[in-house]
Amino acid sequence: MTSVFSGAWGRLVSLLPGRDDLVDVRRDPRRDLLAGLTVAVVALPLALGFGVSSGLGAEAGLATAVVAGALAALFGGSNLQVSGPTGAMTVVLVPIVGRYGPNGVLTVGLMAGIMLVALAALRAGKYMQYVPAPVVEGFTLGIACVIGLQQVPNALGVPKPEGDRVLVVTWRAVEEFVKAPNWTAIGFSVSVAAVMLAGARWRPAVPFSLLAVIAATAVAQAAHLDAATPIGDLPAGLPVPSLAFLDLGSLGTLLAPAVAVAALAALESLLSASVADGMTVGQKHDPDRELFGQGLANIAAPLFGGVPATGAIARTAVNVRTGANSRLAALTHAVILAVIVFAAAPLVSKIPLAALAGVLLATAIRMVEVGSLKAMAKATRSDALILLLTAGATLALDLVYAVIIGLVVAGALALRAVAKQARFDQVPLDRGDHSAEEHALLAEHIVAYRIDGPLFFAAAHRFLLELTEVADVRVVILRMSRVSTMDATGALVLKDAVAKLNRRRIVVMASGIRPGQRQVLDSVGALDLLRAEGREYATTPEAIKAARDHLEMAGVLPALPAPKGHVTSEETLR
Repeated sequence: MTSVFSGAWGRLVSLLPGRDDLVDVRRDPRRDLLAGLTVAVVALPLALGFGVSSGLGAEAGLATAVVAGALAALFGGSNLQVSGPTGAMTVVLVPIVGRYGPNGVLTVGLMAGIMLVALAALRAGKYMQYVPAPVVEGFTLGIACVIGLQQVPNALGVPKPEGDRVLVVTWRAVEEFVKAPNWTAIGFSVSVAAVMLAGARWRPAVPFSLLAVIAATAVAQAAHLDAATPIGDLPAGLPVPSLAFLDLGSLGTLLAPAVAVAALAALESLLSASVADGMTVGQKHDPDRELFGQGLANIAAPLFGGVPATGAIARTAVNVRTGANSRLAALTHAVILAVIVFAAAPLVSKIPLAALAGVLLATAIRMVEVGSLKAMAKATRSDALILLLTAGATLALDLVYAVIIGLVVAGALALRAVAKQARFDQVPLDRGDHSAEEHALLAEHIVAYRIDGPLFFAAAHRFLLELTEVADVRVVILRMSRVSTMDATGALVLKDAVAKLNRRRIVVMASGIRPGQRQVLDSVGALDLLRAEGREYATTPEAIKAARDHLEMAGVLPALPAPKGHVTSEETLR
């Protein structure tokens, strides 16, 4: 037990920042500082908006962007990743706030952070590569839809209705708007979203989100528009770290939400880091270290009143495009946001909620990559089905269930495709040096089958059905050199088929069993069944000779002279 703990501790120590990180920071600090400033300008309205959407307020979003953004930048596994509150995490947090309140969200964030550190110690980061692309695309599409629908109440200027199902809340918000329309709120949200979307096409490097929010705030203040509800008072600085929110008695009930938050944080952060790698040359993130950094970030953020954080794909992309080279850029982004919290809280508090809703509506629209969706839908029917199921589950259920459903369906379809590759074909006996008469006589009593591909649970029962329907012959030869893989189900089915044929007094012989298949065959007793009568052979010619000898002893075939001087090809030896 001591060695296990010491090994885990050693693993965690190896995840800490090293000398290479310092070298990267010193390479081109000016570019990193400029990139960090640009990302901070883009991140400010997003942090405010996601904080409001989560239910904990704009101050929670800012605290998350500052604290989690700084720690993830220092300890994360990507030089270019920018972390903070995200739309995907907000989708998960809304029902948690409704059921457990703000303290429940903070506790869940702390628990999720501990789980992420544990995942890093267990080296779980590498498993991200097994998430299929249609699941990721469907997941992203579903998140975009949910984020957009979550903004409807603020965009319409109505109080957020009760409920934790986004479709229900959206419908109720529309009903409230019909009763008392608020055209001012709609004007702000639509204008901000339009400016962002048009500006992104015209000048992608310009932070139109911030410019649009500043303009909307100025108009609201100058015109004294009561219908433009502002964010409200913000604290001038970060709160003192505290564990007062933690209720040890509620840890058991919060375990499931914490697992969901940890799973989402791991998935989104590793996905974002992979996107950053793909946008650069020579950059490659460490997935386990990224989990470690996100874990520390989520442990610390709740202490300052922040919500759970993840790597943010949009902000990370801005960071890369503006020339970031090291983690100094992401750290600079967090520091600048901290300065804004301390110096400009009164100004930030006057931003209309409808303007932030417009920012998030535009963000949701930009998350949808139409080209990628079309390509995935055209690839195969299976890919299209997985994408639609994942997106639909994200919208109707929640993100973790959506990913699980997507993975299960993708796995089932992949197994189905692999199982179809398994072939069970009757092959003609090798003529060798047998005469035409002798070969015809052998073919009347001996049948040979070649098994190609995997023999596992998804394909094994079809194999059993085909094999046990063999016509009335005396000997069946199974050529197994081309079996690519075999599991316990496949071995059991093979054993069952041999036993059933033996009960019909049909002798079964096997040739070309690979060393890797022997263990699984031996574990279920299938190998013993073949060995009992000495019916397992290295090559097919040996099995054919043994089958002929058996038929001669049974009086079915007359004794014929053995072949002379025949040299078999490599193919017939299998």
